[in-house]
Amino acid sequence: MKRIRIIPAAIILLFSTAFTTPFPESSSGLRTGDKAPLSTTEMKGTDGQMYSLEKLNGKKGLIVIFSCNTCPFVVGNETFAGWEIQYNDLYRKAQESGIGMVLVNSNEAKRDGDDSPEAMLSRAITKQYAMPYLVDAQSALANAFGAKTTPHVYFFNEKLELIYQGAIDNTVDGKRKETVPYLLNAMQNHIQGKAITETSTPPRGCSIKRVS
Repeated sequence: MKRIRIIPAAIILLFSTAFTTPFPESSSGLRTGDKAPLSTTEMKGTDGQMYSLEKLNGKKGLIVIFSCNTCPFVVGNETFAGWEIQYNDLYRKAQESGIGMVLVNSNEAKRDGDDSPEAMLSRAITKQYAMPYLVDAQSALANAFGAKTTPHVYFFNEKLELIYQGAIDNTVDGKRKETVPYLLNAMQNHIQGKAITETSTPPRGCSIKRVS
C-alpha cells in the first residue's frame, strides 16, 4: 500500500495559496439545482468510445471531475500524494451506489503536449483508470460549467441537477482541524435520502488551461 505523507500545515497553506483559485457560489458558474449543460454533447474517451453526460448518468446521479495529467493537486508531488489516488476508489463506491463517474480533461492550451489525447491514454493506462477519461475539445464543457481548477468536482442527481460542487476533501486546507471528505459525505447523504449539508466548497487545484 502506498504511504501518504502527512503534510505540515504551513506547507499545505503555501502550496494551496500558490496554485488554487477559490470559487465561491456567488461567482459565475453552475449553482446548486442547475441542470448539467451540454448533457447530450458527446466527447471522445481514451478508449476511443464516445460518451455524453446523459449516457454516463446513473440511477442515482453522476460525478464529473475536471482533471488533467500534470497538476500536482491531481498527480501529487514530494509533499502531497495528489487526489488522483482516490479516483478509482471513488469510482468503485459510486458504482456500488448507482452513481456514474467521469474524468474530463479541458486543458485545451496543452492539447499538443502534456494533455494530448495520447498523453491522456498513457496516463489512463499507467494509473489504471476504471472510469472514462474524456477530451473536452475547446474546453466547451468546462466553460459551460464555469469550472476553474483541476480537480473541480460536480455531483449531479439522477435528473442531472447539481447537488454538490467543489473539492474532493479539505486535505490541502492549512487551517483544517480534521479531514472532511466532502464528496463522500455528499454521496452518502444523497444515497440515504438526506439533505447535503455542504453543497459548495472552494475547489483547490491548478487553473484549467484554456485557449485565449
